[in-house]
Amino acid sequence: MPEMMMAIVKPDKCPGLEVRQVPIPSVEADEVLIEVQAASICGTDLHIYNWDDWAASRVKPPIVVGHEICGLVVDRGAMVPSPEIGEFVSLESHVICNTCAFCRTGLGHICENTRLIGVDRDGGFAEYIAIHAQNAWPNPPDLPLEIAVLQENFGNAVHTAFAVDLRAKKVLVTGCGPVGLMTIAVARAIGARAIYATDISPYRIEFAHRMGADLALHATKDPVIERVLEATDGEGVDVLLEMSGAPSAIDQGFSLLKPGGDAALLGVAPGPFTFEWNHHIVFKAARVLGISGRKLWQTWYQARGLIRSGAVDLSPLVTHRFKLVEFDKAFEIMSSGSSGKVMLTP
Repeated sequence: MPEMMMAIVKPDKCPGLEVRQVPIPSVEADEVLIEVQAASICGTDLHIYNWDDWAASRVKPPIVVGHEICGLVVDRGAMVPSPEIGEFVSLESHVICNTCAFCRTGLGHICENTRLIGVDRDGGFAEYIAIHAQNAWPNPPDLPLEIAVLQENFGNAVHTAFAVDLRAKKVLVTGCGPVGLMTIAVARAIGARAIYATDISPYRIEFAHRMGADLALHATKDPVIERVLEATDGEGVDVLLEMSGAPSAIDQGFSLLKPGGDAALLGVAPGPFTFEWNHHIVFKAARVLGISGRKLWQTWYQARGLIRSGAVDLSPLVTHRFKLVEFDKAFEIMSSGSSGKVMLTP
């Protein structure tokens, strides 16, 4: 094996990324070395690429970026019983401590010592990545790359949709980025009575129909509240699944949530904003859940079941493919709003 590899690096505290030759990481006793087969771009990567306030407050360059990864195990430490050398795996991006109070009480997804690959430590937009063995999720060897590379991101959709009971419920999904689109598919598989969706991208509004939405509307150009109330006989929706983080979408979603309804919130807002607390939550007796990452490892088992049973088909989600060295084009497409997931290959 060579000593150096190609990687996409955040070189400094400024916008952009660059290709560099960096050392292939060595493995610790509890780690595996993954030869990357594919990666995909996430909203977090866009924050780092653009170097916004969140990225500047969190990321310490230089660092290899990227956290949605699948690949082959090519080496492992002395204390690793599995996965086997040659096994095809997808990676859970949150490396947790397994010792804090959250990890020890079944809340590892909010571990206080979490280190996110590609954010807090070197990631996988590279030819190789070393990671704790427990973070390598075994796949069937014939699982398509386009499905394997989505599993980490798909877990966000699964965690959100399974957070409340969607069976026979009227569901509103606000935000039809890739995770929102996958959430629509999960809600349909669970047995939602009707699914309504909103976004500001015409491309993704049309995509929402393909993924199973009964009604998909432009969040600012369509009379969303009137149309959804008409579709629900004036009742509003039983469940809000908020995937955008946009203050206007959050307000719209809670306006349509019926009294006693459930809201599961994955979208991250750009900062503090004004919100109708009394009318949207207190007087409405709404039940509100914040969603972070994936439950470890419950969400991964649920995602596996949905994929292997055929209940959810993720194959339409990867709409663009680029080589790692074409990352600038890939990030441009992902930022446009006219794509599903964008996949990178070495």
